[in-house]
Amino acid sequence: MNLVEAIKAFLRDIRVFSRLVVGRELRAYQLAPARAIVDSVLRRRGLTFAVVMSRQAGKNELSAQLEAYLMNLHQQVRGACLVKASPTAETQSQYSALRLRDCLANDWNIAFLRHSGKHMVQLGECRCTFLSAHPSSNVVGATANVLLECDEAQAVDPAKWDKDFAPMGASTNVTTVFYGTAWTARTLLAKVVRQLRALEGQDGVQRVFWVPWPRVAQEVPAYGDYVRKEMARLGEQHPLVRTQYALQEIDEAGRLFSAERLACMKGTHPRQRQPCPGEVYALTVDVAGEGQDRHGQGEPRRDATAVTVVRVDLSALDDPLIGLPRYEVVDRARWVGCPHGELHARLVELVARWDPAWVVVDATGVGAGLASFLAQQYGSATDAPPGLVRRLVFSAAVKSKLGWGFLSVLESGRYKDYADDGTADTQQFWREVLACEFEVLPGPGQRLRWGVPDPAVHDDLLISAAMVAELDQAEWSAAFDSHVVEAGDVLRDVDGGAFA
Repeated sequence: MNLVEAIKAFLRDIRVFSRLVVGRELRAYQLAPARAIVDSVLRRRGLTFAVVMSRQAGKNELSAQLEAYLMNLHQQVRGACLVKASPTAETQSQYSALRLRDCLANDWNIAFLRHSGKHMVQLGECRCTFLSAHPSSNVVGATANVLLECDEAQAVDPAKWDKDFAPMGASTNVTTVFYGTAWTARTLLAKVVRQLRALEGQDGVQRVFWVPWPRVAQEVPAYGDYVRKEMARLGEQHPLVRTQYALQEIDEAGRLFSAERLACMKGTHPRQRQPCPGEVYALTVDVAGEGQDRHGQGEPRRDATAVTVVRVDLSALDDPLIGLPRYEVVDRARWVGCPHGELHARLVELVARWDPAWVVVDATGVGAGLASFLAQQYGSATDAPPGLVRRLVFSAAVKSKLGWGFLSVLESGRYKDYADDGTADTQQFWREVLACEFEVLPGPGQRLRWGVPDPAVHDDLLISAAMVAELDQAEWSAAFDSHVVEAGDVLRDVDGGAFA
């Protein structure tokens, strides 16, 4: 066997390349799609594949090793080109390029490796180009004749892909791969999977490689332990758990609080107007005023302010699976048309009554002044030592994060409202909950837009209740230097509306 034949034999299987050249052998669930894709490339079959793999299971490593292997096979082919698209250029694309360079930084390849900027890697005559699939990007003119890839395809605009990227491999019938996790049924990845499933049914050729977290855990037990902790922290039915780990599609719009979530929210404990000795409390304050933007989403604010009082159960802090507090709503208040001077006095009275560990205050618009007064009086969470006040400045992104966080609190069973006492503010709260709607926006940000679209219902009390999610970010031990807790308790640090 001459040298050329020896090299061909050495590189015949990507598993050999992975083990002996890259030094990181692909796992079985990565190796199966890798071999199918390589076969399509080398035999010029021009197939399209979908690799749907749970979060942090190694799809990026698979992609990088696949690129490195194919570049080795084509490094003497002038004009050989791979193209990989990502939702953004400055994050995913750069990391993808770095991963590929890492796979090629070995004794076998290093002499032929060229660094051609942040978004291109070249090995001999073969290059791999990393492009942004953001709707505003200009990618006209690029071509792919070895492999065309789409990373995080659930976040790529289908129209952008069809217009700018799909034609890149048309003249060469290039093999195409879509990577990602589940999201909603309208994503590019979901549409591709449906199309490929239909083709599989016709010719029996596997094109979809589906790897949910239990499959990964079979080969990586530590990964299974991590996912189970995330499920305990967020709740098994949390949208991020269902999509990113279980690979289940979620609804893209509808009522935010399903019957299951409503059941999770409802507690049996009575409402209380005064604190009980030895218990820990927190206040969340949604401030409103005429003529201001509603939480950064464009709707005029109403002259109403809502306060939620929660009892904080710290018993779960040392739970290795949860590690976060539980919250029981024990009281609430809603004031309409209250001047800010009087509002300040009422909040001061509530702080004096409940002696809270934290006060989370909406510091958006006119709320900024009130939050500033309270921070001057009680200290801010950013002070050293920290004071009581945690300021929350709303925007569309912040409200989205708060919505996801509140769902995490609900799904993990860490939020309970007091038993219905028939009062007007309690009925108003549940009216807001039932009227709340959501929409999952397309794009890489996984933006959740949620709120009550009916201006006759409002959502002040609901927003105030959702602000308990901000308490998950609090350093609870620092808040209790001056609070009495039950003997033997050990506290540790924990890090944690309307449509536009």
